[in-house]
Amino acid sequence: MRHIIVLSALLIAVLVAVLQSDATPFGLAAAPAAPAQAPAKPAANPNNAQLYFIWPNDGTVITGGKFWVRMGLRNMGVAPKGVAVPNTGHHHLLIDTELPPLTEPIPSDRNHLHFGAGETEARVELPPGMHTLQLLLGDMNHVPHKPPIVSKKITITVR
Repeated sequence: MRHIIVLSALLIAVLVAVLQSDATPFGLAAAPAAPAQAPAKPAANPNNAQLYFIWPNDGTVITGGKFWVRMGLRNMGVAPKGVAVPNTGHHHLLIDTELPPLTEPIPSDRNHLHFGAGETEARVELPPGMHTLQLLLGDMNHVPHKPPIVSKKITITVR
């Protein structure tokens, strides 16, 4: 199922790229270019959207440091970065940090992992110790939605 979601998101990204380019696929005349616009405001979201961890659960003890994070989203869709589809976004995993400013693009560093290809699971490696994890959904430009869609913060232990 997740392969279908990822392939669908990639197909949408390709279609959007073709439609926005000056190319004339299938011999069709290209649409006139839209005038340049000011930067977009954060995308709105449905009030009932929910972001959550499928795994790990709060309090999970992980042996070895490498583990899969599986991310869930209800009442919205997952789409790659740069794809402007209403009611979609992509996952960001916050590790051992607080929420970033919610009106700016989410940072990309070792504490803010981006899954801009539309991934819904990822292999993560953390050093031994206690760690906090939290999910934050970003729009096509990595900016949190308004209001933001965040998961509950969980704590795991790596041994």
